[in-house]
Amino acid sequence: MIEGGDLWLFIAALGLGTFGLRFVFLGLVGNRPLPAWLLRHLRYTAVAVLPGLVAPLVVWPAATGGALDAPRMAAAVVTLVLGYTFRNVILAITAGALTLFAGLALFG
Repeated sequence: MIEGGDLWLFIAALGLGTFGLRFVFLGLVGNRPLPAWLLRHLRYTAVAVLPGLVAPLVVWPAATGGALDAPRMAAAVVTLVLGYTFRNVILAITAGALTLFAGLALFG
């Protein structure tokens, strides 16, 4: 187990690192407009991060020991198709979650 002093030192270091990263963008650059080339690249941040978080959960789910299974793949396909078709994130996520729950209830 980690010692109390080491834990608090680690928490403080994480807090300072988080503050530093945010201060660079908000404190130093906050009042000035960002260059157009940077704004163009920042538009794709969420589009790149969300699949990066979700893909391992679909392809290598811990619940199945890393094996592919039909309910998760079906939920991913439903989410992708509805999101692309209707351009509605809430609809896509809700339909994907319902598909996953129904698939797990039916197929275990």
